[in-house]
Amino acid sequence: MASTSRTRRGRGRGSGSSSLPPPPSTLPLIIEEFFIVVYEDPLVKKALPKKFADYLDGQRQVYLRAADCGPRLWTVEVLFDGQGRMYLDKGWEKFAIAHGVDFGCFVHFKYEGDDVLTVKVFDGTMCRKYYYSDDEDTDDESDDDVKPCIHPL
Repeated sequence: MASTSRTRRGRGRGSGSSSLPPPPSTLPLIIEEFFIVVYEDPLVKKALPKKFADYLDGQRQVYLRAADCGPRLWTVEVLFDGQGRMYLDKGWEKFAIAHGVDFGCFVHFKYEGDDVLTVKVFDGTMCRKYYYSDDEDTDDESDDDVKPCIHPL
């Protein structure tokens, strides 16, 4: 009976193959999650994976939201280098300062749609930095205000 159930899930041959998902090569490529490791100055523009850049080709900006740090969206301009590489540019420095991105940090991004990326920052020990906002009304803040989330002790 166990071998029959494996066959129906698409790994083997047999009837029922019409209900199988299409082969991976025919599925649309959507990169929803990726990470970067900060090996250089954390405040300069950051390169994003080429597969993600291909997915968002032509975008001029994205919005970063720190996980567990309130509703604030940080506007970050993106830059393409003509070779298919996408960089977080203007606005990244303020986000990085406010969220303690430093050398050796591991930064996880999750694409939420509508150009929004939720970001989780892990320190050099690979432990996640948890933040909370001390201001509930952060939607109206100017991007000129670098008001950091607060890292609890």
